[in-house]
Amino acid sequence: MTILETIFMAVLALVAAGAGAVYFVHMLQLCSYQFGQYRHYLQKNTKSIFSLRRLESLLLLLPWILNQGRADRGAYYGVMLLGYCVLNRPKKAKKPLVYTARVKRLLGTSAVLYVLALIPGLLLPYGMAIFGVVLLCTPLVVLLANFINTPVEKMVARYYVEDARKKLQSMPDLTVIGVTGSFGKTSTKYFLNTLLSTKYHVLMTPGNYNTTLGVVRTVREMLSPTHQIFLCEMGARHKGDIKEICDLVHPRYGIITAIGEQHLESFGTVDTIIDTKFELYDAIPADGLCFLNEDNEYIATRKVGSNVVRYGLEGERDYKASDITVTPSGTEFTVSAPDGESFRYKTRLLGEHNVQNITAAIAVCHKLGISLEELQPAVRRLEPVPHRMQLIRGGSNYTVIDDAYNSNPKGAQAALRTLSMCQGLRILVTPGMVELGEREFDLNFQFGKQAAACCDYVALVNPRQAEPIRQGLLAAEFPEEKMLVADTLQQALAFAQSCGQPGEPRFVLLENDLPDNY
Repeated sequence: MTILETIFMAVLALVAAGAGAVYFVHMLQLCSYQFGQYRHYLQKNTKSIFSLRRLESLLLLLPWILNQGRADRGAYYGVMLLGYCVLNRPKKAKKPLVYTARVKRLLGTSAVLYVLALIPGLLLPYGMAIFGVVLLCTPLVVLLANFINTPVEKMVARYYVEDARKKLQSMPDLTVIGVTGSFGKTSTKYFLNTLLSTKYHVLMTPGNYNTTLGVVRTVREMLSPTHQIFLCEMGARHKGDIKEICDLVHPRYGIITAIGEQHLESFGTVDTIIDTKFELYDAIPADGLCFLNEDNEYIATRKVGSNVVRYGLEGERDYKASDITVTPSGTEFTVSAPDGESFRYKTRLLGEHNVQNITAAIAVCHKLGISLEELQPAVRRLEPVPHRMQLIRGGSNYTVIDDAYNSNPKGAQAALRTLSMCQGLRILVTPGMVELGEREFDLNFQFGKQAAACCDYVALVNPRQAEPIRQGLLAAEFPEEKMLVADTLQQALAFAQSCGQPGEPRFVLLENDLPDNY
């Protein structure tokens, strides 16, 4: 090949490599850069990973196999690399790749690895065959790049953590409230932020920022000396994750919203989940309080000290919600406090699980000096958290109940109960639940049986993932003609819109929407 041909081939090869690398860096980001989660993704998606667009790279070996002349190989390699680029062009993602500094470093290291593989590809007679094998192994190249970058990433993280720690230490009067739970923590955080803001200047971790580095970023970029309260959501996938956040922010108050089997895959056992969530309780000082949802069986059976406040809907509670009335337009309920004070509230939010979360927020506010009566206007103003039982009106006869974020067994049951109260056609759209370990099949199967009892139509997304739900529906004798197994969410929603007669009220429960790595 001439110098120009060599340069062209090198550029084309690196573009082809980059196309594959960007995809798998995106998957690694969705897996939180964790080796275990990424490995699980590779194992679960082997067929799609080594589909036509990946195996096409093996065609670069063909000239070596057939022993073609050198002149023919240059044109052949060019066509094959161009085809690889086309097949691996970026596609629209539900959650696009965020080009953070870490991602840029990861892509840079991947590029260096590809250049090292490309050198023999350009110099040796059949070197492009070697590069073809490297292209096929792109998922492992990205993993190797992540491993190489680990010392740098740890050093960067340490710097940011220490910077955030110094900032927090400079604000000794700041009240920190930690919020954790297998589910309900983000909604509770949002509700508490709205209610506390009636009296205090509050900062909360935005969205679902609930990892150590998410908290660090919030502190470094958003916390100011004028803030009086910091609401810190604390998520976890492994034992010690919540303790790590607590050691940084030192919460005086804590809320444990619920404990369930979510993320059982990474935790291993329910006992480990319980111990991890109660790392927040262990971090609360003697003059602080931890608010516990006593309606949750795992929380209720945990031995704790006297610095707790119990809330819920059942039995004897310090803060209890009762006389609950749920309609498609909202919910009314009464909250009673330990001092005998009680007040009736009205919210646009749906479902008893939202009442639990609002009650937790009311309990914290009351302990911080806001009366139940003062909280009434704020409760009325509460907005649904996006994708968490969010009502979306699609017209006079079409309503979507958007519960697409991170479904779990208890939350899915509550969502079905809310759907069952709707007057009209009840339609479920779901891919099922994930990260439930060995119980994933059984819990999705049970979800299918529960759905059969209250749904008129069901649209399942992703045939492989939703198969346990389909079996559960059939086991409960749900009519197969009222069920669709779709490849995409768009197909499922189109089916939901076509159900029933024109003008007939339709309520569509969107229960979970899995990201691109499922």
